[in-house]
Amino acid sequence: MSAKKTHFGFKQVDADKKAGMVAEVFSSVASKYDIMNDVMSFGIHRIWKKIAMAHTGLKKGMRALDVAGGTGDLTIYMSRQVGPTGEVIISDINPAMLEQGRRRLIDKGVAGNVKFVEANAEELPFEDNSFDCITIAFGLRNVTDKDKALKDMYRVLKPGGRLLVLEFSKPILPGLDKIYDFYSFNVLPKMGKVIANDEESYRYLAESIRMHPDQATLKDMMQNAGFERCTYYNMTGGIVALHKGFKL
Repeated sequence: MSAKKTHFGFKQVDADKKAGMVAEVFSSVASKYDIMNDVMSFGIHRIWKKIAMAHTGLKKGMRALDVAGGTGDLTIYMSRQVGPTGEVIISDINPAMLEQGRRRLIDKGVAGNVKFVEANAEELPFEDNSFDCITIAFGLRNVTDKDKALKDMYRVLKPGGRLLVLEFSKPILPGLDKIYDFYSFNVLPKMGKVIANDEESYRYLAESIRMHPDQATLKDMMQNAGFERCTYYNMTGGIVALHKGFKL
């Protein structure tokens, strides 16, 4: 019987090998990840994340989970939103990214109500109904089984809680897709080579964006996982979309 296949960028690979291949990419880019985010998005990623954080619904004393939280951009916001009586858990499958996040949050003095957990988004090591808000920013496209991950996020979310998925999506403005393609496949890998000394990892990241479900498809996937009142908001002409769903 042949092994189940999935995509790694534009390549077909064995599904059970993808997580390890993604891990190699992020181990390679971890130390330059924040610099590259600023350079390749011209700093706009900060605005996308700030907009997403206005939708958390978090109040003092609540509990949040930042899945595939990497270097902790969203965790920093949510740590302040829940305050010292609340808690934010940042989880990531990649220990190198998690360590970058740990150092960064300690440097910023916001690690007091934060816990760091190495975990696969498809098998979250948390009890049912544990969190008021779950976020995953620019991480879902790297997950091997997205449907399984969405179902597990639904499981650990409290009734009344919400999931926010911030992810690259499909441009909706006429002509933007051609400009975006040129930038992604010609400029971005070269930036990766110059700044992070890693052209191939950034070529994979560009390819992974193209293989990610479009806005309507991801909304359907969230509904199939059990989420209700699912909506999405396009940003920067649909280059990025924020999906929101509730567990009622």
